Amino acid sequence: MSADPSSVSPARTAAVGLSKIGLALRHHAWEERERTGLTPTQGQIVALLGSRGPLRIGEIAAGLAVSQPTVSDAVAALERKSLVARRPATDRRVQIVELTDQGGAAAAAAAEWPDALLAAVDALEPDDQAAFLRGLQRMILELQRRGRIPVQRMCATCRFFRPHVHPDPIRPHHCAFVDAPFGDRELRLDCADHEPTPDNAIEKEAA
Repeated sequence: MSADPSSVSPARTAAVGLSKIGLALRHHAWEERERTGLTPTQGQIVALLGSRGPLRIGEIAAGLAVSQPTVSDAVAALERKSLVARRPATDRRVQIVELTDQGGAAAAAAAEWPDALLAAVDALEPDDQAAFLRGLQRMILELQRRGRIPVQRMCATCRFFRPHVHPDPIRPHHCAFVDAPFGDRELRLDCADHEPTPDNAIEKEAA
């Protein structure tokens, strides 16, 4: 007998839906391994370096929420493939990992999302896209608070974000970095200009 729909937790239903999307992303990652020769972790590292520039091993590990030994092994493999290089930081005891020219091309490819996933999101109505991004921001913020994922460079945790300060329902928010209003459909989940907000202000900004 089928379960009473009213007895099913929305949280569990959403989690099942997210797991389906996760399956699609994992399938794409392993397809990319066959095409590029990069493991999912190696692909994530070159994509992260392409997005943020040169980083220390510890910064890469924190950004991907994996151990430093895992990153060191993956970086060593990427060095053998001539996709990354290491150089001493100001503190010469620390090394910086950066992309080579060949690695830059690999980073651009690794940063691409599956066409099917992009098309599925693009097929949503504008209001649904906005609601989807709002929900993603809140979920990511909650996961950050619980220590389950590293802090992401998104609007809700940025000191430049001014939520709901404009009367325009289409563009109610304001970005103080570019001094411009924007709407929920433009909410960023990874912004290069992000500067973190103190924890005590995050609650207020995300409310």
